[in-house]
Amino acid sequence: MNSIKNLYIHERFFVYISVIAAIFLVSYWIPILYTVAWILVLIVGMLFFVDVLVLFRFKNGIKARRLLPEKFSNSDENPVPVTITNRYPFKTHLKIIDELPQQFQKRDFNYETQLEQNGIHDFEYQVRPVERGEYHFGNLNIFVSSMLQMVARRYRFDATQMVAVYPSYIQMRKYEFLAMSNRLTEFGLKKIRRIGHTMEFEQIKNYVAGDDVRTINWKATAKRAQLMVNQYQDEKSQPIYSIIDLGRVMKMPFEELKLLDYAINATLAFSNIALLKNDKAGMMAFSKKVEAIVAASNKRTHINVLNEALYNIDTQFTDSDYGYLYATIKRKITHRSLLILYTNFEHISALKRQLPFLKAIAKQHLLVTVFFENTELDELITENAEDLQRIYHKTIAEKFAYEKRLIVKELENRGVHAILTKPKHLTVNVINKYLEFKAKGII
Repeated sequence: MNSIKNLYIHERFFVYISVIAAIFLVSYWIPILYTVAWILVLIVGMLFFVDVLVLFRFKNGIKARRLLPEKFSNSDENPVPVTITNRYPFKTHLKIIDELPQQFQKRDFNYETQLEQNGIHDFEYQVRPVERGEYHFGNLNIFVSSMLQMVARRYRFDATQMVAVYPSYIQMRKYEFLAMSNRLTEFGLKKIRRIGHTMEFEQIKNYVAGDDVRTINWKATAKRAQLMVNQYQDEKSQPIYSIIDLGRVMKMPFEELKLLDYAINATLAFSNIALLKNDKAGMMAFSKKVEAIVAASNKRTHINVLNEALYNIDTQFTDSDYGYLYATIKRKITHRSLLILYTNFEHISALKRQLPFLKAIAKQHLLVTVFFENTELDELITENAEDLQRIYHKTIAEKFAYEKRLIVKELENRGVHAILTKPKHLTVNVINKYLEFKAKGII
């Protein structure tokens, strides 16, 4: 019974049947073809049963497995390797259909290849998730046919497996490598000259053998009539918090990825850079209330704690309460810190409702408000308007873009740093701002 369920008619078999039917039709006018048609029916029938016998004679003619990692990186291309082994003593034609997670909405997966006897074939395909969470893979189906290609036998391998999609660790590693190799400028990150020393000044002391002559304080030396040097200590770790708005404004998708996920990916990569710079990284997520908070720490393993916290947050369909955010920051973050606030303002009126709270936060901390350009409007702004409707659309698009620039000016006039960025450039712009603050000694 199982053998019958796994038996499929090959497409080529229907071609043969069509040809024979055509010969039967033509034999109405050419009688000799009637006999030829029946001979072909017998030949095709015999080959059909031979093909079935050859394919089902071997119990485990094909072996296959899909190799999945424990987790995928959100918004990145993730490879999925597949290994197939042909145990048939002849060359086979294979069609592979993998049952992908429903989040991909891909129902046309199809990979075809040929495999020599006792051969092994490795291939991989790419998947790009755009949502965090659990992704469940189904069975791996392989349809094998012989050189006759009359029928195909299905092999179904129970490859059900769950893969968790986490914030983009591929992006995080990319920027980590660039930071360690001092190649950040290749990705548009500014190379900013550090003002002064990379160490904090501690005291002036007498010169002793072994001290760095470059630290000699010549004014103090002239005054004391003996060599005096400046002594420095390592910079203190600065608390840095990424604060993510979980309100409905972060639900908007660009290039299939929600603004929230852009913010989460940027938070992970930026926090990793901050830890490499020996600063303390933490995070907070809020909507009507604070949904998640991770205290700032400079332990190297702290990035794993942040990653787990970021994995579990999601957008809400409510307006965020900035008053509650201010109260929580005042209570939970007692030391002056760098706060990177990821949110979105579409209108100047939306900003003015929250501006009192942002100003209050900026009095106690170094606050950077990050919000997004609407890149969907770029095409409308740049196109040539040749009729009244297009002129209207272009005017409205330019009005929205102008309001975004007004929001930046309004924030800066009130003492709040602002970053207006395209979603795809978010990580680069946030790290740029952080490095700029480090270079100027602001943090």
